Amino acid sequence: MTDRGATATPLTMSPLASMTGGVPARDRLELVGLAGLLGLAAALQVSIAAAGICLGITLLFWALSLALRHERVQVPAFFVPLVVYAALTLVSSAFAQDPRTSFVDDKQLVLLLVVPAVYHLARGPRAGLILNVIITVGALSALVGIVQFGILNYDDLGRRPEGFLTHYMTYSGVLLLVIGAAAARLLFSRAWIWPALMMPALLVALALTSTRGAWVGACVAVALLLACRNVKLVAALPVLAAIFLVLAPTQITDRAYSMLNLRDPTIQDRLVMLRIGARMVRDHPWTGVGPNMVQPRYAEYRESSQQPINPHLHNVPLQIAAERGLPALGAWLWFVIAVLIDLARRLRSARERYLPAAALAATVAMLTAGLSEYNFGDSEFLMLFLMLVTLPYAAQRSETETEVVARNGNESRGGVSSRVVRG
Repeated sequence: MTDRGATATPLTMSPLASMTGGVPARDRLELVGLAGLLGLAAALQVSIAAAGICLGITLLFWALSLALRHERVQVPAFFVPLVVYAALTLVSSAFAQDPRTSFVDDKQLVLLLVVPAVYHLARGPRAGLILNVIITVGALSALVGIVQFGILNYDDLGRRPEGFLTHYMTYSGVLLLVIGAAAARLLFSRAWIWPALMMPALLVALALTSTRGAWVGACVAVALLLACRNVKLVAALPVLAAIFLVLAPTQITDRAYSMLNLRDPTIQDRLVMLRIGARMVRDHPWTGVGPNMVQPRYAEYRESSQQPINPHLHNVPLQIAAERGLPALGAWLWFVIAVLIDLARRLRSARERYLPAAALAATVAMLTAGLSEYNFGDSEFLMLFLMLVTLPYAAQRSETETEVVARNGNESRGGVSSRVVRG
């Protein structure tokens, strides 16, 4: 693409402009923001510190690019309930027993800006590139986890594979999302060979984490994608499960069978957390106990002094209701339902079906695994989840649309209303 008034052809378009969806070479700020976003997609699976740096670069140069182009911030429709959720979170912090502690925890709300940044920077063919980066780095991280289990003795519940990250729960949650993305690419894209090569390492690494909630989330997400592609493919899941039980190490199969044992200590602890969370909601239905206040107030609700004090309630809907109140839970459910309905529609009509399929798998996986783990509160998981959910909306945006928005933005400053575009 050239300056306005000129005509671009495939022969005159630079390789960089072609790779980045036709962005004019003069817009260096946006290219730096895109580089930061690609770095973020990779760093989320490697280092939270590196991810923070890449996020800062992405947001800074996205904002500068908008300012110099005189564009308004554009968002997909599902961002509205997230804004409501953020506002209600701040209200909850104001009414918390220790507002300062709660407001400090609210800094995580900044991560929601991943949505408008991805929506702008990942438009058009860039969305597919970002998804490929996520899958490729996820497979490399999976290989690290396999080495940790097989060679470095990360092979018991006290020491599990964690890849490049610092905790096995975060690692298993990220692997869960990458598996959904790889399965979507495998089932709904012509370029299926690369994700097919990545999938075995991803599945093995997730199994070796012994994280049962993530296992269930992966099964449900993959089953949904198989059913969407061809319902007959779901019949393959029992076969794969049987193969898993035959080939997996004893400690992994024992962990799988423990899901059926209601006397398992961790299951018992989660049942206790459900009761404690319900009592917190009963006592504080409108604003909750406050963000980051479940752990300090947990002792008030324990049924026995021998029970451990947990940092959170290992259940996303319950955690949100207990610490932020029922209105915040309502806003979060509004977001989830809106995303599920719209992604199901896009899966039927989108040209690149693997992008809405990956987003749908990520949402279903988050919901399923989130019944036994507070994954929505994990920064790495949340950023990767928001990125995957936003990609199909960004992919449907074009460079032409961006220029129209910029032009309307300029006209609005001269007295003409600008047009706000939402996906």
